[in-house]
Amino acid sequence: MKMHDLVLTGTVVTTAAVLSDGWIAIDDGRISRFGQGTPPQAAKTEDHGNALLLPGAIDPQVHSRSQKGQEDFIWTTRSAAAGGVTTIADMPYDDGFLVCTADNLRLKAREAGEQARVDFALWGTIAPHDGPRHIPDMAKAGACAFKFSTFGTDPVRFPRIPADLLAACFAAVARCGLAAGVHNEHDEMVRANIRRVEEEGITDWRAHGLSRPALSEALATSEIYELAAATGCSAHVVHASIERGYELCAAYRRQGFDTTIEACIHYLTLDEENDVARLGGKAKINPPIRPRREVEGIWAHLVAGNVTVVSTDHVSWSEERKTNPNMLKNASGAPSLEVIYPLFLSELSRRHLSPVLAARLLAENPARLFRLTSRKGGIAIGRDADITVARRESWTYDPRASGNSFATWSPYEGRTLDWRIAATYLRGTQVFDGTQVLAAPGHGQFVTPEGNG
Repeated sequence: MKMHDLVLTGTVVTTAAVLSDGWIAIDDGRISRFGQGTPPQAAKTEDHGNALLLPGAIDPQVHSRSQKGQEDFIWTTRSAAAGGVTTIADMPYDDGFLVCTADNLRLKAREAGEQARVDFALWGTIAPHDGPRHIPDMAKAGACAFKFSTFGTDPVRFPRIPADLLAACFAAVARCGLAAGVHNEHDEMVRANIRRVEEEGITDWRAHGLSRPALSEALATSEIYELAAATGCSAHVVHASIERGYELCAAYRRQGFDTTIEACIHYLTLDEENDVARLGGKAKINPPIRPRREVEGIWAHLVAGNVTVVSTDHVSWSEERKTNPNMLKNASGAPSLEVIYPLFLSELSRRHLSPVLAARLLAENPARLFRLTSRKGGIAIGRDADITVARRESWTYDPRASGNSFATWSPYEGRTLDWRIAATYLRGTQVFDGTQVLAAPGHGQFVTPEGNG
C-alpha cells in the first residue's frame, strides 16, 4: 500500500457529510484520499483529535489596497492564513490604481505574488470611458471575475456603470465564460436619501441606514438580474443585506438564469439597532448593516439554500477614517479575514446547523463562482490540500492580541466565539499553527479560472 506524504486525522467536513474519526491523505500538495476509521500509512501523520478538518476558505471579496500605506497583500494574506482562508479574491478598486486593463491586472498579480502568503485570485473591472473593450484580454490574463457598480462611490476609483454600458459589459463577460459581480445600490435613490438625511441634520448612527434604504438595494438587485437575463451573463450580487435580495435571486434561478448572491459575514452577525448603535462608524458598511429582522431573514434564506457564498468584504481602514462622529463622513467597510471561519462556525453551532454549510458557502461555492473547482473548493480527490483545522473553544476576540491583523480595531472586538483556528494548510504545507503564521511572503500563488491565465 502506498506511503502517503502526509495524513491529517480529525473530524472531516465535506460538502455532503461530517465524518467523525476521519482522515485526509495528501501527496504532492493535493488530496489523494479521505475517509473514516484507521488512517493509511504516511511519512508524517498529524492528529487533530476531534477538531474539524474543513476545506480552506475562499474569500470572494477582499480589498487589500483600498488605502495606501495600509495592509496590502502582506497583511491581508497573513490575516487570511490565521483565519483559515487559503485563497482570497481581491477587488480591483485599488487606491490610485484601477485594475481595468490586462497590463494592470498582470502588474497587480506580479506585485501580489511577491507578498502573498496564501493563494489569491484577482477581479477585473472597467474604466467607463473604455467600455467593455479590455474585458477579453483581462480574462486571458487570468481575471477570476469582473466587478461593476450601480452606485458611484468615486468617479475614478469606484465608478458607477450605467445600465446600458453594464449590459454591454455583461455580454462581453458572458462570452468569456466568467461571472459579473455588481455592487447593488440604486444611485439616484441613495443620493436623494443622503440629501434628505443631511437636510434633516441627522448625523448619528441612524444616518447611514436612513440614507441607503432597503428599496434602493432591491431596485439595483432587480436591475442586475434583469440585465443578466437579457445577456446570458452569470450575474453575482456581491453583498445583499436584505432578505428581498435573496428572494429575487432565487426567483431568477427558478426561471433558469445563472444568478448568484453573497452574504457578507457582517450581515449574518451584526444588526443595526444593537451593533451599529454601539459602534457607530466602525460598523459603517455599504450596503448598511440592517435591523435584526433582516438578519434573521437572511439566515432563513441561508438554511433554505438561497445564499450562494459568504464573504468578508474585508478592508482595514485606518482608525481615524472610522471614528468620525458624523456617521456619513466615515469610510465604509471593516476587517474580518482573521475571524470569518470562527464567526461563521460559531453562528452555525449556536443555531444547531451543520458545519457542512461552512464547507459549501466558504469553499465549494466560491470555487464554482470563480471557475476554480479543478484545484480549489473542498475536500475532494485531486484538489489542492487546502485544509482548515477548527477546534471547539470559547474565547474572546481582540484584534490587537494575535499580531496577525494589520488593523487594531474590529467591529467584533470583545465578541465571544465558540471556535478557534488551530491550523491552516495550503497545498499540503502548514501556513498557520494556531498562533503564528508560518508562510513567508511569496508562498501564495496566483490562481486563475480553468482555461484562462
